[in-house]
Amino acid sequence: MKKTGIFYASNTGTTAEVAARLGKILGIADSDIHNVADTAPSALGDYDTIILGSSTWGNGDLADDMYDFVDGAQSLDLHGHRIAFFGCGDESMSDTFCDAVGKLYFKMKDTGAKLIGEYPADGYTFDHSEATDGNTMRGLVLDEVNHPEYTDRRLQAWAKLIEE
Repeated sequence: MKKTGIFYASNTGTTAEVAARLGKILGIADSDIHNVADTAPSALGDYDTIILGSSTWGNGDLADDMYDFVDGAQSLDLHGHRIAFFGCGDESMSDTFCDAVGKLYFKMKDTGAKLIGEYPADGYTFDHSEATDGNTMRGLVLDEVNHPEYTDRRLQAWAKLIEE
């Protein structure tokens, strides 16, 4: 049986809440949802599908705890694993909207894992984001500040994409 783990960093609790909601949708046990603040990067190797999530802060930065975790994860050989990304941001931060998703994508792309979970960029309003290649987002981006009414629908749709 394939095993999925969620690994998140959350400065205010929003990303932690989204990780828990996603876990429920995907049927992931609470024990497989990890706060990276108290998880070793080597734990990624225990999962076939890895979901990494971070909020975006300041000038497009990852949540604080994600930096050390991802730095350690970059040295892992994750061939045979799949990685998907999600992030929380604020569209009013129009020049850095959900940049954390893009930062995670670029930091993890050389680990050998198959990167999955691209999501349509339709329905978002921003000027620039490292989370997009222009047509699609490199993962699921959510705006719990301005558009929480879209979150459940987007989580459901994205969960179907990454389960394929």
